[in-house]
Amino acid sequence: MKILIIYTYPNHESLNGNILDSFQQNISSKHTVRILDLYQENFNPVLYFDKEHRRRDLQYSVETKSYREAITWSDHIVFIFRIWWSGMPAILKGFIDRVFAQNFAYSYSTKKITPNKLLKGKTAAIIVTHDTPYLISKIIQKDYGQVLKTQILKNMCGIQVTKFYSLANVRKSSLKKRKKFLREVGEYAKKL
Repeated sequence: MKILIIYTYPNHESLNGNILDSFQQNISSKHTVRILDLYQENFNPVLYFDKEHRRRDLQYSVETKSYREAITWSDHIVFIFRIWWSGMPAILKGFIDRVFAQNFAYSYSTKKITPNKLLKGKTAAIIVTHDTPYLISKIIQKDYGQVLKTQILKNMCGIQVTKFYSLANVRKSSLKKRKKFLREVGEYAKKL
């Protein structure tokens, strides 16, 4: 399987860096793995368009071509990121805005209300960490990666999210709890 990891955290000496390491160390060598580290690559998240750079032509952008090629290449995409302000980091949101463009990831038809999902057949996993207590993140503030999972990947693009891992209340979590989470991520990687 061709696995693309989209890693979105600025500090590799962190829990999220450890999550990436755990995944990499446990993935079978039978898979081909590529990593997109959006911070390390200094990805420009700013979506812009004007008369010369039209929004409807984003799928042809030379600046994001290698990212579209990486997504096309992949069978399975693993997103690893920290939840900030109840949602994905701005750099990841900008990546989605600029790379998952119309006529690449989805298209519209006059014959149906819902979009044509152009990335059907691909699967994904989402691994997130955040500081919000578990019950608050589940009952009151409901994004916490769910927008990416449902509205973007599934409903717009046709990518089926097969695993969703969330470590809540990180700043108050014990070392034991964090190690358990890392083991779970490693076990998931082994089973792929």
